[in-house]
Amino acid sequence: MSEIKVNKISPRTACGTTTLGDSGDTFTIPAGVSITNSGTASGFGATGSASWNTTVKTSTFTAVVGEGYFVNTTGGAVTVNLPAGTAGDVIAVKDYAKTFDTNACTVSPNGSEKIGGVAASATLATEGQSITLVYIDSTQGWLVTDSGLQSDASTATFICASVSGACNTLVTVCTNYKVATFTGPGTFTVNSVGNACGSNTVDYLVVAGGGAGGSTNGSSGSGGGGGGAGGYRESPGAASGCYSVSPLGAAPAAALPVSATGYPIVVGAGGATRPFPAGPGNSASNPGNVSSFSTISSAGGGGGSNFTTVASGGSGGGGVADGGVTITGGAGNTPPVNPAQGMNGGPSTATASHYGAGGGGGAITVGSPGTGTLGGTGGPGATSSITGASVQRAGGGGGGTYNGGPSEAAGGAGGGGKGSSYPKGDNNVAGTDNTGGGGGGIGSNAPGSANYSGKAGGSGIVVIRYKFQ
Repeated sequence: MSEIKVNKISPRTACGTTTLGDSGDTFTIPAGVSITNSGTASGFGATGSASWNTTVKTSTFTAVVGEGYFVNTTGGAVTVNLPAGTAGDVIAVKDYAKTFDTNACTVSPNGSEKIGGVAASATLATEGQSITLVYIDSTQGWLVTDSGLQSDASTATFICASVSGACNTLVTVCTNYKVATFTGPGTFTVNSVGNACGSNTVDYLVVAGGGAGGSTNGSSGSGGGGGGAGGYRESPGAASGCYSVSPLGAAPAAALPVSATGYPIVVGAGGATRPFPAGPGNSASNPGNVSSFSTISSAGGGGGSNFTTVASGGSGGGGVADGGVTITGGAGNTPPVNPAQGMNGGPSTATASHYGAGGGGGAITVGSPGTGTLGGTGGPGATSSITGASVQRAGGGGGGTYNGGPSEAAGGAGGGGKGSSYPKGDNNVAGTDNTGGGGGGIGSNAPGSANYSGKAGGSGIVVIRYKFQ
């Protein structure tokens, strides 16, 4: 093998071009050999690449052209001062400890030079971030030619969680997802959090307890309003696979980020029945109770009207039918959230001697008005397949009818209880548990006791879904 030893190879003429070999030739550079490019080289090496300096930087420093740096901001923010740029110069920076989101790395240009066309410093504040900068000219200065996150090349990691509390379950659905269903109080414990490549957010469905149906006195000539459904809130479903959600899962609803901690779960009870005129004055029947998970809280449904008082809540209670006086239903989405958690209760009627009370509001539809012969139907609830099965929840209760005959007002689809009417008596129906359905109202002039009670609302439910593998 021939060997040539020289200190410098120069072109024949000043500022000329020296060519190494011909097209198709191969030059081998042994391992450990360092090549420094302090000028402009064409056809040699990769354009726009940096040679990485493996000394981790923990404090402010000035970068050298052609080098990449691992910057550790665990102990505090670090500034990278760029050298004066010449066209083709390359500098690269990488978040060593994935702490740029806690302590940022600032990249500062030399003097009045620019980064991305702006004469100002750039801030790197994303966990795991890396960038490559190439100096192009005085107009744009340093331009980013490559950027990325550590997660782009990381192995995906996933949420690991457990549940506690009687009757609460954690099951696998659709192979890669787990569903935690809470029908009573408990704790959703995140044992470890994954990353963006795997999972670090959860989907949810939070339904509050439904309100009780309105009660009445047998001789008062009235019908009790249907109980309003419990508030209904859900996420879009993007975090844990393709499953169907209701319109209430639309933006700005979003999956929730979680951390490694225990999240107390509250499942609201349905509003208890209240015989007329028990309670303060002529107040409406008992409202449902709040359900909650993390930052999501759903309001209990409004109780059905007993006399002139209407009740607002997640969904509003139906208006009472009293001696021909029209009573509006209670307001839904109280307190207000976006998307709305429920709808208004329906009004009563004053057009005839039968007087139908309004139906309780449901998650997505207002309660129907009472008519001259029949109480209003409860508003339908919303449908989700977050558990793997399509289930409708949060229907409003049916309104009671004064002296209405054999027909009875249906509860809203999704657990709402039906209202009752003479001569059916007190066979109105409670809201279905774990749906947040409103209880059915009752009508007077029915045989039996002089005091007729609206039925209780159904209890709520909390469901959490996440990707575990």
